[in-house]
Amino acid sequence: MKKINILGYTECQLIELFAQFGQKPYKGRQLFKWLYNKQIKSFDQMTDLSKDIRNELSEKYTIEGLRIANIAESSDGTKKILFNLSDNKPLESVLIPDGNGRNTLCISSQVGCALGCKFCATGTMGFIRNLTVGEIVGQLLAINKSFRSNVFSNVVFMGMGEPFNNYENLIEAIKIMISGNGLNISPKKITVSTSGVSPKIKKLADENLKVNLALSLHVATQGKRTRIMPIAETFKLDKLTEAIKYYTRKTDLPVTFEYIIFEGFNDKVEDIKALSKLIHGLKCKINILAYNEVDKLPFKRPSDEKVNWFGRELVKINIAVTIRKSRGQDIDAACGQLAAKVLTGEKNESD
Repeated sequence: MKKINILGYTECQLIELFAQFGQKPYKGRQLFKWLYNKQIKSFDQMTDLSKDIRNELSEKYTIEGLRIANIAESSDGTKKILFNLSDNKPLESVLIPDGNGRNTLCISSQVGCALGCKFCATGTMGFIRNLTVGEIVGQLLAINKSFRSNVFSNVVFMGMGEPFNNYENLIEAIKIMISGNGLNISPKKITVSTSGVSPKIKKLADENLKVNLALSLHVATQGKRTRIMPIAETFKLDKLTEAIKYYTRKTDLPVTFEYIIFEGFNDKVEDIKALSKLIHGLKCKINILAYNEVDKLPFKRPSDEKVNWFGRELVKINIAVTIRKSRGQDIDAACGQLAAKVLTGEKNESD
């Protein structure tokens, strides 16, 4: 009988598991702590569980982390990690240096993506499948193991996929991350980025997890946004701003608007005016970033001068702005590029 991978089980699931063994709930909490807090890879190392329990676990379960297939390192220190999942599908995470020895870990929630944003490498893959809870959390565990413990200070769901289209697994993974017996990451250090699934923004607010929310905006007018993000046809900007207001009221946290600048598309004075109008009265800040070009997609990277000008104009009208430096351009920095190449290779081989 094939063993079951226990990585990804929540604290409640482990407590239920031990109840089946006739054990008390605290045993499940101990196992949860061994898996995620101490990040042990073998049941034999769980010394506060009896030998009989460890043997019973070993007979039926295994602890299988993610397998790293490749690590590409940029000249700026950015590391793109390519994983090979158990079904041989590719998955990406990116470790981005913040300075002062700190790193932000950008993780994925899906293999591929169904949204089909016109500028995104992941969108060229189409949707393949959702990640399990174990695969989401497994990205953090594998990177801690491969580099060093606590190598990252912040976690952002800005990798492959739309997190809100894998909502239940997203929430369970976040609960493991923020649990004191789990990965023990402060909710303030976790950001979930969405392309704009309005109902799930409100639902996340009601979870009371107090994680940060980012919206991939990129264009502040409905018609123009629809041209590059098909999801905008379903979740329109008026409903999005309503959901953002709800989130900020419920959590008392500002929302970050991610604004990628595409040369000649969303980088003009009228775009600044539209952005100013859209965010008026919202508790928010803006991150602007130059587009990382993707092979065979039509959008072009703007000059640094254009990006800086855009930021300065926003500051002039009292908008809180951060200009984010593009990272890892020499290692296919845009989300999904390495994974897309792997999948293209698979398809070519099967032709």
